[in-house]
Amino acid sequence: MFFYEIHEGDEELGTAVLLAHERRFEPLEFFALVKKARTLLVDSFEEDSLSEAIANELARTQGFLHVTDELLVASVNVDEKEEGTFLVSEESGDRTVFLSRDDDIQKN
Repeated sequence: MFFYEIHEGDEELGTAVLLAHERRFEPLEFFALVKKARTLLVDSFEEDSLSEAIANELARTQGFLHVTDELLVASVNVDEKEEGTFLVSEESGDRTVFLSRDDDIQKN
């Protein structure tokens, strides 16, 4: 299985999507598929983001698997300390976002 990523801008939160395919596409070949799908969808799509719309189009037309939260079975946080290692969620499809800002870090 090979994995591919589509994302919109560096400043957008949650707009990266993952796709999987049994075939290994060369990067330029995958880029061409994304551009073709983008051209079809850019003016009209129902998903929350263009990247999700493109991923769904590639799933429909090219046999990709759009890796969505609904497919997430388990999420585990790991840490060097035992108390920092835990199951994040037991509910299928739950979405968790961890954020860190520079001003969250205390300066000595």
